[in-house]
Amino acid sequence: MINTPNFAGWRATILAEEDGNTDRLRRQLALLGVSTSLQWLPLSPIDLPDLVIVDADRGWDELLPWPEGKPARPVAALLGSEAPGRIAWAIGCGASAIIPKPVSASAIYPALVLAVASHQQRMEADARVAKLEERLRLRPVVFAAINRLKTERQVDDEEAYRLLRECAMERRMPMEQLAALFLGGSKALKDVG
Repeated sequence: MINTPNFAGWRATILAEEDGNTDRLRRQLALLGVSTSLQWLPLSPIDLPDLVIVDADRGWDELLPWPEGKPARPVAALLGSEAPGRIAWAIGCGASAIIPKPVSASAIYPALVLAVASHQQRMEADARVAKLEERLRLRPVVFAAINRLKTERQVDDEEAYRLLRECAMERRMPMEQLAALFLGGSKALKDVG
């Protein structure tokens, strides 16, 4: 279960032109404790706000400083159009929640919660994928350590793998790290197996 955030003290940038929708949005965000800035210029990659709200009806690709689908902050889209291209643009810029136009005060908080929760889940998934990719990249090191153990200890694949795995578990380190240290000749790992 995801905890709903307390937005007090957060900073939000609204990428839109000033109108009645942005006025209502800013008033409601102030009630939630969010300080806002309103601009209709590209967002600077330096000193990013905690949250970005973008007018997806009129937005353009250079408005946000990150690559498509890789938002650096939670993003909610202001959207009044049903045009598939505008919806696709909002998704491409990383928006994971929509605040429909005309803006209603009751739509803002749920949209912010969704945007933040989706962003956190995306960041956690990206971190897991990066960790798994690193482990996959290091699999040849594990394979080489198993082959060395097989040769040195005169054991089969399964036994060499078991020795390496148990030693990694005893030392509370990833097998890939232990394998690299073992292959590097670390004296502390001479007792592997």
